[in-house]
Amino acid sequence: MTTTPRPDTEPPEDPPEPGDTAPLPDGAPAPPARRFWAVRRVPAALLAAVVLGGAGLLLYDVAAVRADRSAMSWRRELADALATRPLDDTVIVVGAAVAVLLGVWLLVLAATPGLRDILPMRREHTDVRAGLDREAAAFTLRDRVMEVSGVQSVRVRVGRSKIGVRAVSHFRALDEVRADVETVLATGVDELGLAHPPALTVRVTRPARKEGKAA
Repeated sequence: MTTTPRPDTEPPEDPPEPGDTAPLPDGAPAPPARRFWAVRRVPAALLAAVVLGGAGLLLYDVAAVRADRSAMSWRRELADALATRPLDDTVIVVGAAVAVLLGVWLLVLAATPGLRDILPMRREHTDVRAGLDREAAAFTLRDRVMEVSGVQSVRVRVGRSKIGVRAVSHFRALDEVRADVETVLATGVDELGLAHPPALTVRVTRPARKEGKAA
């Protein structure tokens, strides 16, 4: 009776599911985290409606002329005005300025990402992008600062490049409170996982003295 020895190799691991994300390997550089682009639904819808309406009206008028009907009065008046008015006429200059402003506005919308309220977060997976709302980040940091001993109230404003914190302390030395607030904020900002952590600006003051209160 003979026996077949078992192989020493282990069976291969199951392949990842289609919905799973692959984490970055150790030591691999993280992919760049870029800002999120807005969909621009309202400007796109307005532009599409204007272009569609103008093109449809012009096409209808051209088809009517081809069918031996008279052109619309607005097109005859427009053609006559463009042929007779000088280039320095007020109406022509104002119309050209409006067209230029609209064109610049559309170019700015097309070239800028938008979504200024979303801060990009560090990417730990190659196919996952995450962002954090600035208001949510402000609430999180505010709760952290309120845990510092001596802080009575605090206001936090989170921008794309700077975080402004204004705290009111009703006891303890201001320098000690400021040092503790800066330490807590540094840890809190790091735990937010932002791709580009904003700079911190901390200001700690005493409560405003009420009028009529004895010194």
